[in-house]
Amino acid sequence: MTGIQALERVHPDKPALPNQTAKIEFEYIRHGTVSLISFLEVATGQILEPYLNQTRTEKDFLNAIENIVMSNPDDRWIFVCDGLNTHKSESLVKFVAAKCQISQNLGVKGKEGILKNLKTRQEFLSDPEHGIRFLYTPKHCSWLNQIEIWFSILVRRLLKRKSYTSVDELMNSILRFIDQYNKVAHPFSWTYRGIPLAA
Repeated sequence: MTGIQALERVHPDKPALPNQTAKIEFEYIRHGTVSLISFLEVATGQILEPYLNQTRTEKDFLNAIENIVMSNPDDRWIFVCDGLNTHKSESLVKFVAAKCQISQNLGVKGKEGILKNLKTRQEFLSDPEHGIRFLYTPKHCSWLNQIEIWFSILVRRLLKRKSYTSVDELMNSILRFIDQYNKVAHPFSWTYRGIPLAA
C-alpha cells in the first residue's frame, strides 16, 4: 500500500450531536507519505512482519521478503502479489536462488537466462518446486489478493478520519493498529459469486 499520507487536519473534528453527524475538517497540512508492505497469512487472517518505509523500491520489497522468510527460514513460502516490476526483480530472483540452494546459472539481466526479462524472472519465481514461490494476480485483478481486503479495513478503521502531525506518528499508529488487529484476526470468508455484467 503506497502513498499513505500523514495528513494533519487544520481544525479538530466536531463530535456528533443529537440529529447531527460528526463534522470532519476538510482542510489539511501534508507531512509526507509512507509505504506499507504487508503479508496476510490466509490461514489465520493475521498481518505478519509489516514493513514501513517512505519508499517502495525493489530494495524495499526485497527487504520485506527477507524479513518474513527469516522469521521462519525452514518453512515453504507462497506469496501472492500483483504484477509490479519490483515483485519480479533481479535481486528477488537471486535471493530465492540462494535461499533455495539453486545453483544453475541465472544469466544476465537484459541479455540471457532467467534474469533476461520480467517474463523469465516471473517463470522462475513461480516455479512450484521452489521453497519460496510467487504467484501473480492477473492484470487489473488485484482484488483477487486478500491483502487488498485488509488494506480497505486499514483505511476505513484507521486512516480515513485520523490526523497525524508527522510520518513517524502515522507509522506508529499503523503498527499499533496491526498489533490490535492481530489479536482478533480471523481468516476471511472470501467468495465471489460470478455475477455477470448486464448487457
